[in-house]
Amino acid sequence: MKLPVATLALFSLAASAEAEPGPKPQRVAPAIVHETTPALGMYTDHVLFGDVWKRPELVPRDRSIVTIAALVAGGNTVQMTGHVNRALDNGVEPGEIAGIITHLAFYTGWPRAMSAVGVAKDVFAQRGVGPGQVAPESSEPLPVDEASEARRAAAVEAQVGDIAPALVRYTNSVLFGDLWRRADLAPRDRSLITIAALIAGGQAEQLPFHMNRGMDNGLTQSQLSEVITHLAFYAGWPRAMSAIPVAKSVFEARAGSPGEDPASNTQRRTTLEIMRHGSQPPGTGPAEYFTGSVRIDSRFQRSEPARIGGAIVTFEPAARTAWHTHPLGQTLIVTSGHGLVQREGGPIEEIRPGDVVWIPPGEKHWHGATAASAMTHVAVAESLGGSSVEWMEHVSDDQYGRGSPIQN
Repeated sequence: MKLPVATLALFSLAASAEAEPGPKPQRVAPAIVHETTPALGMYTDHVLFGDVWKRPELVPRDRSIVTIAALVAGGNTVQMTGHVNRALDNGVEPGEIAGIITHLAFYTGWPRAMSAVGVAKDVFAQRGVGPGQVAPESSEPLPVDEASEARRAAAVEAQVGDIAPALVRYTNSVLFGDLWRRADLAPRDRSLITIAALIAGGQAEQLPFHMNRGMDNGLTQSQLSEVITHLAFYAGWPRAMSAIPVAKSVFEARAGSPGEDPASNTQRRTTLEIMRHGSQPPGTGPAEYFTGSVRIDSRFQRSEPARIGGAIVTFEPAARTAWHTHPLGQTLIVTSGHGLVQREGGPIEEIRPGDVVWIPPGEKHWHGATAASAMTHVAVAESLGGSSVEWMEHVSDDQYGRGSPIQN
């Protein structure tokens, strides 16, 4: 069997990468795929999971949410078991998965949601997830911007009221008045799910409203662009390409007229953006990039012309990052606990509350908590070419053990 030149080149790159020291690409595609369609197996392992899933524009938790939404929208229950398990591993809570399926009953139809329920039930049973872990912690509805909701409701009434008054009632009282206010999902995540489902279902005409709503709920331009890129693999290139003109028009409308200088537009717009504490659910540091228990809160990434991004990261005792670099450097501000930081070839340094750590561009390093104490820091970095970090191998127990633990 002859393979195209591009495919052979990818195989060559994969072979070269395996010959170099460091972790080998994870084998994800089942053996039957490699035996029957070897090129598909290669693309699955080296492109989809070896590259796309590792791109920093979306954290693994968000990629899992987008993927489940696409699978439910497409009725692809065969692939759902693996991705529900992956989502749980990536920090999506069981109650959030239940919330995703419930939300998608309204946006992809009850039959598709009902089919997904059986898959989630089996995964929960295998992992020992009980009913108490699925129910939301609070039954209080989330607050809304009353003025904005009034405008939305009036627009629905004007567009639909004469034709389907009952649909208006369900839209305003159930869909937006109840479902969107449920506490089992943050508004940002509901927007992420909705946008992913609309793209996967080819419903481009509904995208402008929901992309704008998503950005109002905290999604960034770079994150929405990455959602479209990710869905090219899970919903197909045609649907992803159809979403591009919609995204372009939304981005331009929010930034000002096409061709306007971004700097002057920034000066013209005076509205502050405040990301309220708790408006985003915490994420879990993926095992691919961290050792031990790590929680990530208040993650942010500003869109161009800004480059800044960051998060509040909490390391439990002995937890730490893998070795990594930042193209434009990184600043760490320790807010609580005691931690450790090390650059390659240098000593392990102790860090305490109030310390500010600067890691220069391209400097290979790691940081985390001591063995005796948790540690929380604010991590801030700028992106270059859409990327703010390059992850490398894990810090071994022997490397970590060379640091002297700080006693409280």
